Amino acid sequence: MTQLTPYAVNNKIVLAMLPYWTPLVPPQGIAHLKTFLQHHGYRVTTADANTGKRFKRLYDRYFAVLGTYIPKEKQGNFFNIGHDVLRNHMLAHINYVDEARYCSLVADIVHKTFYTLLDAGGVRELNQVLDEFYRHMEEYVIELLERENPGVLGLSVLRDTIGPSLFAFRLAKEKFPHIKTVMGGSVFSDHLLRGTPNFENFLQQAPYIDNIIIGEGQNLMLKLLDGELPAERRVLSLEDIDRRILGFSPENTPDMDDFDVNGDYPYLAAQASGSCPYQCSFCNVASFYGEYRQKDPKQAVEEMIGMYRKYRKQVFFMNDSLLNYVATDLADQFLLSGTALYWDGYLRVDEGVCNIDTAIHWRRGGMYRVRLGVESGSQHVLDMMDKKITPALTEQTLSTLAMAGIKTTTYWVIGHPGETEEDFQQTLDLLERLKNVIYEAECNPFIYGYSGQAATDRWKDMRKLLYPDWAKEMLVLQTWIVDGDPSREVAYDRVNRFVRRCGELGIPNPYSINDIFNADTRWQKLHKNAVPNLLDLNDENRYIDECKYIKPVGLSQKTLDDDGDFDF
Repeated sequence: MTQLTPYAVNNKIVLAMLPYWTPLVPPQGIAHLKTFLQHHGYRVTTADANTGKRFKRLYDRYFAVLGTYIPKEKQGNFFNIGHDVLRNHMLAHINYVDEARYCSLVADIVHKTFYTLLDAGGVRELNQVLDEFYRHMEEYVIELLERENPGVLGLSVLRDTIGPSLFAFRLAKEKFPHIKTVMGGSVFSDHLLRGTPNFENFLQQAPYIDNIIIGEGQNLMLKLLDGELPAERRVLSLEDIDRRILGFSPENTPDMDDFDVNGDYPYLAAQASGSCPYQCSFCNVASFYGEYRQKDPKQAVEEMIGMYRKYRKQVFFMNDSLLNYVATDLADQFLLSGTALYWDGYLRVDEGVCNIDTAIHWRRGGMYRVRLGVESGSQHVLDMMDKKITPALTEQTLSTLAMAGIKTTTYWVIGHPGETEEDFQQTLDLLERLKNVIYEAECNPFIYGYSGQAATDRWKDMRKLLYPDWAKEMLVLQTWIVDGDPSREVAYDRVNRFVRRCGELGIPNPYSINDIFNADTRWQKLHKNAVPNLLDLNDENRYIDECKYIKPVGLSQKTLDDDGDFDF
């Protein structure tokens, strides 16, 4: 049993994830931390507020209100881009002191995201939704802390959960001053990178957070609780423990017993590798997560089978940055095991993916869906991104995967610095050529990171603040953009055009259950080897093993007729 210190108080810890984060899988960071801390004698409760029905209703209501004020032709990738509005609005809502300035800022946030003027009535309606949201958040946090009576509250914070998380920390200190507050999470890999103006501003504005943990949290949290780190050190990182991490140790497994795994999440989560061996210009994965490493594939598969037996869910989301180097080994191990499980994760466009025998082997081993950073149809833009791929290679990769029936989600970056109208038209042309081998197309405007991206310094002389400097007291997280061609407004207009073209081509970007069902039905009509519908895989009373019997077939038997069956 761990020797208790004043920090731990009563040996009880609450770890939580607050809205809004899409509950695709149970929150893995706090689930891993729970396992580790309980092994060392602490009592831990985990909670995910994102699955709460009232929080879901308020989310839907916020976007419904926002959608009434944004013309359809300007909505683009509405929910993804809209999260920028929601995140900034949530922060401003809890930090403002001057209501007139606050309302002016909300209108500016909407305008610089959707390039639509929001009148006072629209601002008032959105504010009312957040009033109700934070009333419910206060009830949720107080009820959780009174019920569990912890000595420590730890929140795993992502970019889009920071407003509610800061609200909860501040509330905890006001109502329960004895509770120690600890913040970790991936927000420290992007918007709150150490050494940036955002990080310094955050430290000053959040004195109610006792400790901040950057990087893998298990050993850092344990040493903090055990009193083995300097008491005056507020910000803790792996450098404080000689960068010792658990990595892929068998003891680093998630405890998900506090979550309704089957009722609230479409996937379980697993991992077979960590970090990324590539350095794309707009990405910060390698700089934050360190050297690329792989788990023993037999261990990875055994862990997945163990979770399936416990929770009776056949479909997994892989947390790997890239599956290219582990997919064959995973398929080998699943085929040897005789157990059919289905897995979904990120893949890189690559020559190694263009072999149909390899793709069929992956399909037989359970590969269900892959998410590929296609980014652009222009070689000029791909070269600026340092992607080291070509549009022709993208076409080969997607066609091969589609022949195997594997769902292909494609991600596109629109408005990369230097992208011309001709470059963008080449993207639309590639989209049209690939319409029958794309399961889903999701585009987002280029996002500039003040620090951390591989090519951050390339644009540092062109960066400028998107919102006035005075707004940092409300927003905490300032947004920088690249002041060049294409302009932000042009880039967002191209996003709108991209989305419209997807609609014309019948390429979905599903969000709701009904959208996913329709997208899966479309894929099954296009491809004989198409993977099962996600709804069928989520039926815990069924065991599906069709992947074992897949055989090669020709590419895309037919083009969908424009018969009105699909309305994307």
